[in-house]
Amino acid sequence: MRSTRKRDRSFRPNSTVNVTPLVDVMLVLLVIFMVTAPMVTVGVDVSLPKTSAATLNEASEPIVVSIDVSGQVYIQETRVNSEHLVEKLRSILGSNRDACVYVRGDKNLKYSAVMDIMGRIAESGVAKVSLIAEKP
Repeated sequence: MRSTRKRDRSFRPNSTVNVTPLVDVMLVLLVIFMVTAPMVTVGVDVSLPKTSAATLNEASEPIVVSIDVSGQVYIQETRVNSEHLVEKLRSILGSNRDACVYVRGDKNLKYSAVMDIMGRIAESGVAKVSLIAEKP
């Protein structure tokens, strides 16, 4: 009888939390997000022209104006009437006139349609307007 009591006193349950499985799951989720994040693009599905000068050089999140093949204008993913584009851009930019606006125009659009939208963007006070294209 004496030996069983001694064993009972020496046995204590381990009440610490094992964080190894949690860390494993979090690392797997991190890898999944790192792989899928570059595949997500902002904007509307537009067939871009191809050029060797197709790079973006801005650290902050850019403002993207897209024009689809039917001539509909979008700011990011929100459809905007082209007559109200100047007002919308002014409200988004506020006093930040140094921001760069990127224009994504479908390759099947007429040149005049893209230039009209770029002119409206310039009317809103934006100093930097760039065109986006795909690398060949």
